[in-house]
Amino acid sequence: MPDRILLIEDDPSILRGLELNLSLDGYEVRAALDGPSGVRTATEWKPDLVLLDIMLPGMNGYEVCRELRKRQLTMPIIILSAKMSEPDKVMGLDMGADDFVTKPFGLSELLARIKANLRRSRPAAAPLLRFGDVVADFTAGEVRRAGEVVDLTAKELQLLQYLAKNDGRVVTRQMILDAVWGHGYFGTERTVDNFITRLRQKLDAEEPAHFFTVRGMGYRFRVEPSR
Repeated sequence: MPDRILLIEDDPSILRGLELNLSLDGYEVRAALDGPSGVRTATEWKPDLVLLDIMLPGMNGYEVCRELRKRQLTMPIIILSAKMSEPDKVMGLDMGADDFVTKPFGLSELLARIKANLRRSRPAAAPLLRFGDVVADFTAGEVRRAGEVVDLTAKELQLLQYLAKNDGRVVTRQMILDAVWGHGYFGTERTVDNFITRLRQKLDAEEPAHFFTVRGMGYRFRVEPSR
């Protein structure tokens, strides 16, 4: 079954070009011309990935991204926008975006980012990870805390898996970016900080017991809390 991609874009010329090229590349594609219809299509169709413009009628891209995550939709979201300053990227990450491509963009780069995000959204089989009151099943893509399901985005799940593989070791922000986002990602290290903060809020105690900041170096995850 081909991967399904939802385009939320109001520029007809960009939309037609993307629909054609993604279809030729083997994807099943649907399109929405405004924010509300994009949210509705994503909720009903449940695509494998969303390409999302920022400047949209009805709801802007940030609002769409936030609403999709609010509805517990965890597929990768790639923002396409000419507005790609660091504050714009931080806002997108805060709303739940996984990646960014700046307009105008090359088709080859976009296709590579789509494939990378789809690949990373399907974690390889691994044993259950248990720490504190958290149980993470990477094969099923499900995380529970105190028996209750915790909604993690695909990227948050990938980050947790990477940290768990490096249990007890310090990993730099650049190491995390390379492993989780890929060597071709041109975002800033602040991306990592935002995602670590979200994992702490969802999975750790008020006083961190498993996710630690190592000043001047990066982060360390420990399955067993420090005594």
